[in-house]
Amino acid sequence: MADPRIFLASHNAKKVEEMQRIIAEHLPGIEVVGADAMPAYAEPVEDQPTFAGNALLKARAGLAATGLPTVADDSGLCVDALNGMPGVLSARWSGPPKSDDRNNELLLAQLSDVPDHRRGAHFTCAVALCLPDQSQDVVEGRMYGRITRAPRGSGGFGYDVVFVAEEHDDSGITTAELDPEEKDRLSHRGRALRELAPRLARRLGGE
Repeated sequence: MADPRIFLASHNAKKVEEMQRIIAEHLPGIEVVGADAMPAYAEPVEDQPTFAGNALLKARAGLAATGLPTVADDSGLCVDALNGMPGVLSARWSGPPKSDDRNNELLLAQLSDVPDHRRGAHFTCAVALCLPDQSQDVVEGRMYGRITRAPRGSGGFGYDVVFVAEEHDDSGITTAELDPEEKDRLSHRGRALRELAPRLARRLGGE
């Protein structure tokens, strides 16, 4: 592989770090670069009704702009009591401009009268891979849990501060309070990337 880089079509530095950790297990010589490290390009409007559709939009645009193998994800929080919302609208739930704090405040307000036993939710992440040979792949990961009544923790991003994974239900630790390795193990994005990474390694001749 002439250029030992994979493009992650995201401006989120924490996502780049997360993907780098997981990809390194399968492709230790590959560097993951995010959108902030590349020349700007026209990024598509995420107007698809599914996570997979939005992920593919972003991956195709990233490949066209950079020529590099491109990975893109679309993820969101699906709350049982809100009929699966905010879903694909997760990042924009409270309206423009995007704000994690406002999104979390609105979500907690909408669930203020919902009892603890009905606060189930799951994160979904679709990760799309588009390669220069025009082949593509999409995988999906989920993390199940529940919504807290107040934000806790300073790690992670998005709705991590109000989400407790089912594996930590007894302790009540939010995903924003987990160390990076534990979050990678449990998270929807970590699950999807771990499924995708060996496929990517085989495609690029890494395994």
